[in-house]
Amino acid sequence: MTKSSNTDDSAHQLWNFFASVKLSVVILLSLAMTSIIGTIIPQNESPMLYHQKFSEGLFKLFNTLDIFDMYHSWWFRFLLCMLTVNIIVCSINRLSSTWKIIFPKKPSFNINRFRKAKNRQQWSAAGSVEQVKDVTSPWLSKRFNRFTVESSENGYLLFGEKNRWTRLGIYAVHLSIILMIAGGMVGSLFGFDGFVNIPEGESVDSILRRNNQPEVKLNFKIKCDDFDLTLYESGLPKEYRSSLSLIRNDQIIIQKNIIVNDPLRFEGINIFQSSYGKIPSTETIPVNKFTVTITEKASGLIYNKKAAIETPIEMPGNSGTLVVVDFRRSIPYHGIDMPNAFLCRMDNRNGEPEHFIIPADSPRFDVMRKGDFIISINNVEFKDVVPEIQYYTGLQVTKDPGVPIVYVGFLFMIIGCYVTFFMFHQKLCIEISTDRGKTAVTVSGISEKNKPGMNAIIRRLSKQLQKLT
Repeated sequence: MTKSSNTDDSAHQLWNFFASVKLSVVILLSLAMTSIIGTIIPQNESPMLYHQKFSEGLFKLFNTLDIFDMYHSWWFRFLLCMLTVNIIVCSINRLSSTWKIIFPKKPSFNINRFRKAKNRQQWSAAGSVEQVKDVTSPWLSKRFNRFTVESSENGYLLFGEKNRWTRLGIYAVHLSIILMIAGGMVGSLFGFDGFVNIPEGESVDSILRRNNQPEVKLNFKIKCDDFDLTLYESGLPKEYRSSLSLIRNDQIIIQKNIIVNDPLRFEGINIFQSSYGKIPSTETIPVNKFTVTITEKASGLIYNKKAAIETPIEMPGNSGTLVVVDFRRSIPYHGIDMPNAFLCRMDNRNGEPEHFIIPADSPRFDVMRKGDFIISINNVEFKDVVPEIQYYTGLQVTKDPGVPIVYVGFLFMIIGCYVTFFMFHQKLCIEISTDRGKTAVTVSGISEKNKPGMNAIIRRLSKQLQKLT
């Protein structure tokens, strides 16, 4: 066997693999089961909550498998890609035969099938065979796009059909699924979902994302001009409202008061009112010094190093440099406010800088971060400062460029389902013949998918036709 034939056989086997309906079932069951897991285990919660809920072994396993953010995990995306390829190959595999049915070179009509059809209506017409044919032909041609007249042994056969193209409805559904998956993937890969706290009168131009991912730098600043809180008599919050300004090149480009469920939208970015709270007038708290404890995961060796803010710390094994950038009273993290946390940056020798946080009150917090070292910070010495308390607004900032693609997918889904379930291929035959000196008219129809619907159509058309003949 030649190399070319081996390649052709492999390609054929691969094509048959993706064209398999069994593969579709396996993928859909896998997605369903993993979605159940994603429902049972809350997604994108605080790592501290996960660590309290699960044992250390389970936590490490789930964290390695990205169970805590499974809808953005590599394996969930892989299943979606497999489903997309499976749908495309199955559609192409069956489209050639469907295409021949929809666009035949010469439509064929089997009179015996019509004569045996249960959907039949018969009556006697007043005019002659020729007269009935002349009246019926233009009437039928207006209602059915494929129309033909044939002579029979004692009269005429008028055939008509329409809606062959409705077999394409299922392909519109397939396309809608592909578009919705593509929209979700685009949003997952190129969008973001982050949080930021802004004190009154201050502005920011970056937000923190989930899962210790790098900050998102915005091409404008978000300024909180004012924050207003309304309480019920019981003291519970009734409404909290933020007056926001978006600033670019020192120019205000848009202003809006936002409340819950009434976001500010700009250039595909959505800014939601998420939370509020009281913080010191400055988020940055003066810190004198502290101790950084570095535990090497492989060997278990522990290194204690005295450090200060913005002072580089060499990591063991010359693997990189750790910089404790800042200490803040509150940092938005996974939708909650992480109290008393250090902002850190790991400058690796090979690769991009890694940004993460270390809470001062949770020494084991960094266990969940992937890497060769576990880092904790303790023995923190603060400078004497008496902060003034003020409000901050907590904002959720999102961007999902895949939403328009998903909307188009929903549109195709509606169209495809309507065509598939409410429209169908219709074949009609009107037989005009002489029977015992009278003109007999028989109307019969065939539909492969909706026989009750075809029967109703035959009855309705027959009533209309009887009035003409």
